[in-house]
Parts: sequence; structure tokens; C-alpha cells
Amino acid sequence: MSEYIILTDSSCDLPAGMAEELGINVLPLRVNLDGKEFRNYLDEREIPSHVFYEALRAGGNASTAAVNPGEFTELMEPILKEGLDILYIGFATALSSTCQNGGIAAAELSERYPERKIYVIDSKCASMGQGLLVYLTALKKRDGATIEECRDFAAATAPRVVHWFTVDDLFFLKRGGRVSAATAAVGTILNIKPVLHVDDEGRLINMSKARGRRASIKAIFDKCRETGDDIPHQHVFISHGDCPEDAKYLASLVQEALHPIDITISPVGPVIGAHSGPGTLALFFLGDVR
Repeated sequence: MSEYIILTDSSCDLPAGMAEELGINVLPLRVNLDGKEFRNYLDEREIPSHVFYEALRAGGNASTAAVNPGEFTELMEPILKEGLDILYIGFATALSSTCQNGGIAAAELSERYPERKIYVIDSKCASMGQGLLVYLTALKKRDGATIEECRDFAAATAPRVVHWFTVDDLFFLKRGGRVSAATAAVGTILNIKPVLHVDDEGRLINMSKARGRRASIKAIFDKCRETGDDIPHQHVFISHGDCPEDAKYLASLVQEALHPIDITISPVGPVIGAHSGPGTLALFFLGDVR
């Protein structure tokens, strides 16, 4: 059986220790904050998530750009030279061209290294939804699955990774074109919080509204209770935009009612957070369908 590595990008928002423990290779994406570029390492070595969100709260301007094929080549080629194969599980193509660029690099490298295997999976996931898919695939690898078995598992599991989230400030969704200026203005005045979902193609969909923060948190918990597939046998992930107390509250709702195997809480990194803003709170689990 050939040796291989699982590669993903830092939009997965996994805790750095978890990625290291499972041997997951992570390509850092980039964020530009007020004219200065930072790489989004999972260990936050270039910019801590709290510092990033404080800058946004103070009116800072953040933007992101996809990794180009050349950067993927620089990371992938030394791995192939070592005689290792690669399974890359990438950020949803509906939200970023990062995974597509990884595929371009993989196709070029496959011609140079025909003896090696390079597989690319569009997770159609974001943040710790992508992280959950990568984590579960890495567990399969640790248990002895081949690269083809992990590839097939990731492809089959991706449509079952359920994302529900809410945001505290509609400004960032308005800036990204996810809600209209009028909706953002009225929602802010009336303290209306959107309840959003990631659909089968990886697109963000505004599903419903809740009056107030606690109601929106309860709404995404209710979605987990309604649509989760055997939650007591699942690993549940929660990500947050610098609102750890809200994340703990959501975790307590899930734990007390549904009793999953465990709950992992991690910050939403700057790459996702640039578009969702401070106060983002998201819940990820497996369902029969999204």
C-alpha cells in the first residue's frame, strides 16, 4: 500500500493541535487587513483570531484571495518527490477558487509524476464543516484505509456535512452581497439575526430569521436536533467569530440534549471571518442530507 498524506487548506478552521496529531497537512490561505497581508496558519502565528476580530470591530477592512496553482505546486511537489501520494480536500468551489487552483496544480504535477496519485475533493463545505470532513477522513486513514478508500469516503460524506450558522452583525453579509442594504438596516434596528445554511453545492443560503441573539442560537441548535443523524455517535464541531461564551452556550445545549461523542470548539479563522464578521456562530454535524 502506497503512503499518502491528507492535505487541506486553512479555511477548515481545525484546531492546530488536532491537525498535527492526525498528520493533516494544511496550506495557509491569506487575508489582507488594512493593507497588510497575513497568512492564516491554524496556530495563528501571524495573526491571532482575537486580534483580527478586534480590528474588524474597530472598523478595519479585510479581504481575501484564493491561493494560486503555483503555491499549491510549491507545497505538493516536495511531497511527491518523497514518494508520497496526496489526497487534497478543499474549500467549497462555490465560495472560492482555491480548490479549483489545487486541481490545476494536481493535473500538472500528475504529468510530471505519473507514478504518484493526486486526488482532489471539493468538500462543498466551509469553516469547520470542511474541518469535520477532513477530520473524519483522517480518522479513516489512521485506521488503515487506503488513499482510494479515503477519497471515496470523503466524496460520499461531503453531502452529509450539515452547516447551520448565524451572525451578530449583518454589515459583513451586506458587504459580501449576501443580504441587501435594506435588509441589513432593518435587521439591525429590529435586532433580527439571520439563520443561514450551506446547501448541497456549498453556497450560503439565508433560511430564516430570529429575534435576538439567544433565539438565533437556539434556532441552529434546533436544526441539529431535527436533522442530525444519530448525534450520540457523532463528533460535533462548533466555530465562532470571537464569541467563545456563545459557543460554550451552544455546546451546552447540544451536550445536554443530544449527548454526542464529543464537541470541538474552534475560532472561525480570518479567511472565513473576513466575510462573516465578529459574532459568527456555526454548528456542524452529519445528517442524512444537508
